[in-house]
Amino acid sequence: MKWVTRKNAKVDRVACPWLIRRFVDAEAEFLYVPADEVTTVARQHAAIPFDVQGVELGHVGGRCSFESIVLKYNLTDPVLPVMGRIVHGADILQDIEIEPEAAGLRAIAEGFSVTFGERDQEKLDFMAHPEQKASRGPCSFREAEPSDHCCEIAFGWTDGCK
Repeated sequence: MKWVTRKNAKVDRVACPWLIRRFVDAEAEFLYVPADEVTTVARQHAAIPFDVQGVELGHVGGRCSFESIVLKYNLTDPVLPVMGRIVHGADILQDIEIEPEAAGLRAIAEGFSVTFGERDQEKLDFMAHPEQKASRGPCSFREAEPSDHCCEIAFGWTDGCK
């Protein structure tokens, strides 16, 4: 199944694909397009729109999109309500204190935005296999130097992150 949302993913638009692939559709394909094209692309590709204004799997009834997906698909894993509140707080600034981890998730999402810009598929790839990226050090995703210097300062590694 294809899913479509707005480009330049931050909190909800990175958390929702994680949720969808693990609990709804393991083979899901995600399309990131300009906000004003989501409805058209959804029709053209028979894709399910999410985290865009006016759709069922968006911010509805005080829920964030992650919470709307949990509700729609009747997902019952006991960790999902807590994760939903964390994503909600990270995504909706006025609710940031709903769970203590929300501020941390928001900071991570902002870091992804700065690091990857609008390269949304790279954000999903990173989230799919963070252990592979982390095993090379926190600077491994940087394209510009001084990544080796960064790892030396952070970890004392003299052979760099690569």
